Amino acid sequence: MRLCRTCALLALLFLAVLDSSESQQEVVRPDKGLNVTVSTEQPKCFVCIVSKVNSTPLPCHSSLSLVPEVETTLQFSCPQPVEQAYTVTIAHSIECTENACSPPTLQTQPSILTNFARIFTWDLNAAQDTVVRLSIIEGGLTDTSQPCSDGHQFSVSTSIASSKAQTQYCRGGSVKSLYLINPAVVSLQVKPKAQVVSELFQTSVTQLKTEVISVDSSTTMVLSRDPKESVCEVCTAEGPTLTCSTEKTLNNVEKLSVVFSCPKPQDGFNVKIKKTIECTKTSCKPSTAEIVPDQLNAFKRSLTWDISVPESTVLTLDFPGGGLKEISAGVTCPDVYQYSVSTIKRSGEIQSNKYCKGGTVSDLNLLGATTVTIEVPKGEKLESAAFNVKATERASRMMSVASEIKKTKIIITKVNQELHCNVCQMAPYQKCYPETLALFAPCNVSVEFTCPRPQDVFSVEVNREIDGPFSGDPVQAESSVLPEFNRTFKWDLKTNFTHTFQLDFPEQGLRQISSEETCPDEHKYSFIIYLRGQANIGTFCRGGSVTTIQGRYKGRVSLKVPANAKMDPFEFKLSGGPETNMIAIVGVNLPRGVSDTTLVTANFPRDFPDNMQMQWSFTVPGMHNYTVLFDHVTPPECLNNGEVTVEYQAGAKTVTKALKDPQPEHQQGNFNMVLTNCQTNTTLPGLTLNYRVSVVRSGRPVLCTVDLTKDPGVSLQIENLNSASYCEISINSEVKEKINVTAGSIAKLSFLDCPNDDIRLTAKKVIDCKNTESCPVTTLSVSTMEPCLPMPLNSFTWHLNIPETKTWDLVSPKGSLRQSLPSQECKEPFSLHLAEEEGSNFVGNFCFDGVIQKIQVHANISITAPGQQLSRMTGSFLNISVSEEITETIIYTVSPDTMSPTLLATPNWPQGMKSYRTLSWIVTLPNQYKAQLNFNVTQPQCKEGHTGIDVRTIENRELKLSISENDPLVVEQLVGESFYLNMSNCEPETRQFSALTTINLQRKQNFLPIVLGISGAILFLLLVLAVVCIVTKKKKNQKRNRGSSIYMPKGNIFRPSDMHFTKTRSENESHVYDSIDETMVYGHLLSNSSHGEAFPDQYNGIQTDTYRTFTGPADGALPVIKEPDPQPGDKMFMDPSETFIPSRPRTPINRQDSLGFQDRRMIDNELYTFKTTGDINTIRLSAADMEPIPDDYL
Repeated sequence: MRLCRTCALLALLFLAVLDSSESQQEVVRPDKGLNVTVSTEQPKCFVCIVSKVNSTPLPCHSSLSLVPEVETTLQFSCPQPVEQAYTVTIAHSIECTENACSPPTLQTQPSILTNFARIFTWDLNAAQDTVVRLSIIEGGLTDTSQPCSDGHQFSVSTSIASSKAQTQYCRGGSVKSLYLINPAVVSLQVKPKAQVVSELFQTSVTQLKTEVISVDSSTTMVLSRDPKESVCEVCTAEGPTLTCSTEKTLNNVEKLSVVFSCPKPQDGFNVKIKKTIECTKTSCKPSTAEIVPDQLNAFKRSLTWDISVPESTVLTLDFPGGGLKEISAGVTCPDVYQYSVSTIKRSGEIQSNKYCKGGTVSDLNLLGATTVTIEVPKGEKLESAAFNVKATERASRMMSVASEIKKTKIIITKVNQELHCNVCQMAPYQKCYPETLALFAPCNVSVEFTCPRPQDVFSVEVNREIDGPFSGDPVQAESSVLPEFNRTFKWDLKTNFTHTFQLDFPEQGLRQISSEETCPDEHKYSFIIYLRGQANIGTFCRGGSVTTIQGRYKGRVSLKVPANAKMDPFEFKLSGGPETNMIAIVGVNLPRGVSDTTLVTANFPRDFPDNMQMQWSFTVPGMHNYTVLFDHVTPPECLNNGEVTVEYQAGAKTVTKALKDPQPEHQQGNFNMVLTNCQTNTTLPGLTLNYRVSVVRSGRPVLCTVDLTKDPGVSLQIENLNSASYCEISINSEVKEKINVTAGSIAKLSFLDCPNDDIRLTAKKVIDCKNTESCPVTTLSVSTMEPCLPMPLNSFTWHLNIPETKTWDLVSPKGSLRQSLPSQECKEPFSLHLAEEEGSNFVGNFCFDGVIQKIQVHANISITAPGQQLSRMTGSFLNISVSEEITETIIYTVSPDTMSPTLLATPNWPQGMKSYRTLSWIVTLPNQYKAQLNFNVTQPQCKEGHTGIDVRTIENRELKLSISENDPLVVEQLVGESFYLNMSNCEPETRQFSALTTINLQRKQNFLPIVLGISGAILFLLLVLAVVCIVTKKKKNQKRNRGSSIYMPKGNIFRPSDMHFTKTRSENESHVYDSIDETMVYGHLLSNSSHGEAFPDQYNGIQTDTYRTFTGPADGALPVIKEPDPQPGDKMFMDPSETFIPSRPRTPINRQDSLGFQDRRMIDNELYTFKTTGDINTIRLSAADMEPIPDDYL
């Protein structure tokens, strides 16, 4: 009860307070994402939320936050005016990634609580190293520290400055954008009832690029944006925010963070660094042009040093690191580093010179204030010291002048009036000359210049007088006289009035130019003739077709050379010439080939002297045509009916032409051209002539179109070997001494007067193997040359390239190769080379039919076949393939010859083998042979590593020999089976490693065959003895059982002996004899002879065991056979080839010719003639088995 009364009392008290205060209600509904806070700092002021049910105020507070998107009725109660007592804070948040911000625009909700003072805030939350740009949508802002008059006060705070400090802005300025770095807060404070736009800023995101820069007090750095770049800006932290612009000037800052609003500012900004150096007469401060080496290296930089010096002070700049090279205006340096040195003269004129790095100028001596500028490209780094500078008082310089040649005058003349410098002669007393000093030879004096570099102020003239007669000796320039100065050498020549002096330039000749032109070597000649006035014959450079100049009476030869120029031992030869009425005679030796030689008349482009003649004597090379062309001619007006003539003299023939007539065209042979002038009207332009003599080759060339697209990888090289011949070769109408027709191209070639002895044609083919699959087994064969080529192919070279992990295998299609060595030379070799990165290493010359079965090379190689072999070669001569990597550089597979020694040589023998190279021979010996090795070795003194010679058997890997350069040399070594011969080289210090190995094969001694042979011989003798015994015994048995010839009548079988024939004659072998005694065969012929008495029982009665002609039955009369008488020409005897006796030589013997057969056609008489003709029908007489007839028997 008591509590209720207390509450009621408080409510009455609160109502009483409200009644005594000013009260105001506002209905507010915050937008989504807004944090609206209503607060007051005044005592007795409250803000309450009014209930929607009964409009009763809920509990009140001094600060109240509203819920977004919820409509709320606020009750404001304050004894003071409500507009001044309350503040409304409307907070927004900005979330930014690396690419964009949300929301994209900063909005205000302008209708919320407009009767109160409002503060709009935006809290930034962005990614690291990201810059947020707020672009003002309408108008601009201005930086201020005072309240804004229109009631709109902007402020920005960032983490770069103090959190309590703010940068304030008012509307109506030039600031169009604000750059913010996370975290940052942007706020807008407006007075009560002030109108606010709904959108204030547009957001965007850029990547942050920060550079930390230090600049001392003597340095000014300017960061400026390229006009073509429109996005990026450079910003520095000034207070709580970034101040950005397109250009920043920095001075005396230490580790200042400079922020660029783009990721690659080096593409849009340039850096200019300007430093000052102050010098006294003795020193400079600082003495070194120092820079910060690691600062802004990514930018294009221009570094400038302004060096101030007092009067009469010499400034010396020393450039370390290789020196400088002076360039002319408009030339850029290859590495884009460019130095500019500008010096202010006493007259105020600025002298500028440009230099590049990498020259001979290591120091510069300058007078006056100087500016040095170095242009450094992007991404390049400079040394910390760009150059050194020192100052010294202007000093004098002493020099010696000496000349021993009489009638010589040395004149030192001041040519640069801007510099203060005198020249002083020291003996017999010092006397100074401000302009000119003349010295007369012979002399040897010292002169003093009152400046450190007199060569920049003075020039030198060396004048010598030479009077005739002239001996023809060379004329030398006194090059030792003051070589540091620009010099002019002059020779004044004089002879009799009608005679001439002759100048010869035999080495390289002269080329006529205009007086304004310069010579490449800066050696410029000029010739003047003094005859009734002065006639300038012309200006010349070295290297041309003018070889002699003859001048009449008096003349001057001048030669201008720059300082420190290298001069020839002598400039020309001087001799006397014949009498002439010409003003000058110029000898021209026209070059071979196509050329144009330009010449001008005396005094050109001024007038040629009146009534004067000038001659040009031309020597035209053989087999060439010349044409005279007048390029520029000015005919004068002649007086007294005179005429200008041009006379051409060729031997005894003379042709005179006028200036307007056609001049000689396509003529041959030497000729003289004489120009004669008339008496001219001097009030009008006089005679001038500029003409050319054009020379071309005569003859008809041999044309040939070479198409290398048909044979990939093949290229041709054609070279003129005789420079003195008239041979002229060209490719695509361009004359060259050496022609290269590249692979896969089509070229039009021309050959003019080129004999085969003067020209050489070589070809090469490149074979690249990337892997084994792309390079199958290939045969090397020579490509077919175009038949239109007039010369034979001199050589063909194959360049074979493989990866480092592969090996070339070379095998001859003819079976084997042989290296050309002493006593085993190749008559038609092909050359094998190793092509390595550091050069080529010659291996040797090889040919066919040798002991080398295979060559393996672990390197890129080239194989060359000379033309002597190519002319007779058909098809391929070498098979190549790719195999896996080997450890050695070269491996030879060798099968030695049993009949002659085998030679094995190291690459490039007898010269040295390449350093650190290894090679092996795999030597396979035939059965029953052993090898005797003889070594001829040259050992080096090794700088690194050791040489090695190893012999190891193939089957059991037994080491037979191992020596190095420090071991005693083993001359001979015996190896009993197939073996490896390995050799390796070191890094030689003196001498070279080379070896020649000789292999001689010897047959092994084996006693088993000898024992077997003796045993076999004894057994054979026993067998022969047994056979003889058996045959002898059998003969005895046959004599006891000898039978007669067989006769088969129609009746019973007649049996001449007790032997019974159970078979017919055709079915048994009763007619086959093991042996026949000759006395039994031919003994019947002795029956009527005188030897009958010696054999009384042998021939009585019927003869048995002999061959007799069949005469019928024994009991009947024999039929009489009458044969015709032989006719002349009948052949009574057979040729030896037609009988059973074989001719000699004849193999094989036919069966019918064998002694083991009898021809049935033979008549049984003493001569065994044929009685019938027909096929052979033999009877076998021998019991020995006959060998079968071979299949290929004919």
